[in-house]
Amino acid sequence: MVTAILTALLVVAIVGIIAGVVLVVASHFFKVEVDETFTKVRECLPGANCGACGFAGCDSYAEAVANGKAEANLCVPGGASTVSQLSEILGVELSATEEKVAFVMCNGDCNAVDYMDVVYEGVEGCKASKLIYGGPSACKFGCIGCGDCAEVCPVNAICVHDNLAHINPDLCIACGLCAKTCPNKVIDLIPKKSKVVVMCNNPEKGAVARKHCKNVCFGCKKCERVCPTQAIKVENNIARIDYNKCSGCRECFDSCVTNCIKAVDFYEGTIG
Repeated sequence: MVTAILTALLVVAIVGIIAGVVLVVASHFFKVEVDETFTKVRECLPGANCGACGFAGCDSYAEAVANGKAEANLCVPGGASTVSQLSEILGVELSATEEKVAFVMCNGDCNAVDYMDVVYEGVEGCKASKLIYGGPSACKFGCIGCGDCAEVCPVNAICVHDNLAHINPDLCIACGLCAKTCPNKVIDLIPKKSKVVVMCNNPEKGAVARKHCKNVCFGCKKCERVCPTQAIKVENNIARIDYNKCSGCRECFDSCVTNCIKAVDFYEGTIG
C-alpha cells in the first residue's frame, strides 16, 4: 500500500518536472519580445480608452506612438502632463494641445422651451426620440434631454436636469464622445480658457425661434457690433465665437438681449 502511494507521488513529481522543463523551453523559443518604448508610453496614458486621439484605445495609440506612426501629443485627457512625459521618453520636443472642455450649446431647459402635446412611449434615448417628430421639444435644434451623452461619458461628467444636459468641467476629459453621440449636435469642445459661450443651436429666424424658446439667439447682431476684436459673428441666425480672437472682455455677454450668451469660468465651475 505504501509502495503504491510512493510510486504514484514519484510519477506525479516526474510528470511535473517534465512539464516544467517543457514550459521553460517553450517560453524561450516562442516568447514575444516586448517593446520597452511601447510599455513606457502606455504607462503614461490615462487609460480612458476614449478614442479622442483617433485610435481604438490607449493600447492602439501607444503602439502607434512607439512605432512612430502617430504624433505623441494627441491624448486630450492626458493633457500637458502626458505630453511632457512622452516628450522625455521619445527624446523629442512636443507642444501640448490646447486644453478643452465639452459644453452644451443650449439653454432650453423645461422653464424656457415649449413642449409638444404628445406622449412618447418606446425606446428611450435622444436618437430614438428624435425620430418621432424631432423629439418632445418644440425647438428641434436643442438638447433633447434623454441622456445619451451621459451614458457614453467614461468619467460620469454629465447629468440631465430640467430636461437639459449639464457637463461638469472639473470631471470632463474632453474625449468628445458626448459630442459625437448627440443627434442634434448641441455639444461642442471649446477651449477651457474661454470666457463666454453662446448657449443656442437654433438656426431659425428670430421670430420663429422665439416662439419655441425664451432663451434663443435671434440674430440681432448686437453682440457682433460691440465686440472690440471682431471675434463674434452672426451666421445662420446664431452668434458664433472665434476663440482665437476672443479677448475675454465679455462685452457680448453684457449686450445680449435674451441672455443666451453666458459668461463662464470653467476652472472655477461658474456659468452665467
